[in-house]
Amino acid sequence: MNKNYYAILMAGGVGSRFWPVSTTEFPKQFHDMLGAGETLIQKTFSRLSKLIPIENIYILTNERYNELVLQQLPMVKQEQVLLEPAMRNTAPCILYASLKIQKMNPDGLMVVAPSDHWIEDETAFANNLQQCFDYCEKENALVTLGIQPTFPNTGFGYIEFDKADTNSIKKVKQFREKPDYETAKSFLNSGNFLWNGGIFIWSVQSIIEAFSAFQPQMHQLFMNGYPQLNTSGEQTFINSNYATAENVSIDYAILENATNVFVLPATFDWNDLGTWGSLYDKLDKDEQNNAVVNSKVILENATNNIIRAHDKKLIVIDGLDNFIVVDEGNVLLIYPKDKEQDIKAIMKKAIG
Repeated sequence: MNKNYYAILMAGGVGSRFWPVSTTEFPKQFHDMLGAGETLIQKTFSRLSKLIPIENIYILTNERYNELVLQQLPMVKQEQVLLEPAMRNTAPCILYASLKIQKMNPDGLMVVAPSDHWIEDETAFANNLQQCFDYCEKENALVTLGIQPTFPNTGFGYIEFDKADTNSIKKVKQFREKPDYETAKSFLNSGNFLWNGGIFIWSVQSIIEAFSAFQPQMHQLFMNGYPQLNTSGEQTFINSNYATAENVSIDYAILENATNVFVLPATFDWNDLGTWGSLYDKLDKDEQNNAVVNSKVILENATNNIIRAHDKKLIVIDGLDNFIVVDEGNVLLIYPKDKEQDIKAIMKKAIG
């Protein structure tokens, strides 16, 4: 296994559209959302550990989730858990992790990956990741894995690549914001657009050079603490300075500005598990297209529903079509699937 390979698991999000299962105290990455026997973060860690040494996998998360990470990933040491004292989007935490790795190993190559996505074909994922590592080892390149779109999704950003590029890893022309439906259809018809899945690969040298060029203030902020990184003084520096970093995504901060951005169209199935509907798509269904997780059910005239409960609770449903039914703690959610984007707002009302 290559000692120059590193991974950063992004595990600080709340996943509020999965309320009431995903909460601020216990977000979706720490749940077994599919009833598969492993939580999402456990599944992601296992997938990456097939290519990357366990000791080289770092978890970036909010300080409130430190204990959850250590409980669910007992093979991880405390120093592998990078704790954000404030939520500042993806750019500051990626720079922080990159500088840590650079100080340990200037030849480091790293993948940044969400901890809460679902990937079916893990062999294809490993092959794609290896191809990107090989490319970044030779080239000064910032690479992303683009997801082949299967329908005109308006909930994802898109990556446009150069149609004329015949290489397997293609030059990115531009990143595109979440489109309306007609624009999304035109993206699919053009054949050179991919979903932005938020999986990035680069050498630590390439990404730190990009931060120096495009985010000099943020780069200087973290360089001020460079002597403390990987020492007992690291967390003190982070606690005192992290919140002053700009709240900005890696896409806006770096990728939309750099000219050395490339994309590999992924060959694996992927689901961002961003909503109850996307989870429904991944689950097995009965003859009436109902998906059931952790529940015993008696269903009459019930179709196209997703039903989830705790501890195999018995749920009886008659005459319900295309609904989300979730029993969790002291909350029972019965909500139309086609209004799932409103769940985040409902959660805010419910918790005051």
